[in-house]
Amino acid sequence: MGEVIIDVELENLGDRYAFKRGFIKAEEIRSLRRQALVDTGAVMVMLPQDLVEELGLEITRKVIVTYANEQKEERDVAGGLTLKIGKRSMDTDCIVGPPGSEPLVGQIVLEELDLIVDCNEKTLSPRPESPYLPLLKLK
Repeated sequence: MGEVIIDVELENLGDRYAFKRGFIKAEEIRSLRRQALVDTGAVMVMLPQDLVEELGLEITRKVIVTYANEQKEERDVAGGLTLKIGKRSMDTDCIVGPPGSEPLVGQIVLEELDLIVDCNEKTLSPRPESPYLPLLKLK
């Protein structure tokens, strides 16, 4: 089985709102495109501190994370992130990782955007039942 690396578009949600209200110009919206590892063992998005700072995301709280080696560490959480994969996007928070670390996309994104991981083919794609829009359960 192989790693699934994807292109993600990241944007400051607060900047987008400021643009819509006429407070800033479109070119002032902080955004970037990066590659990220799809990590089915992770819950949230994790972005390195340098990307969080470049996007101007606000630190909102702290959490304790558990790594694959069972080590625990306190990390910041930043809010106001818009994440886009292909034609699907969502607004979310992210764990702030060490500077220069690899961006991770976890289960919350996969669930909300209704995407499936194929480790053999190294792809991430919409579920066949929902090719155009995410299909979310409300039971």
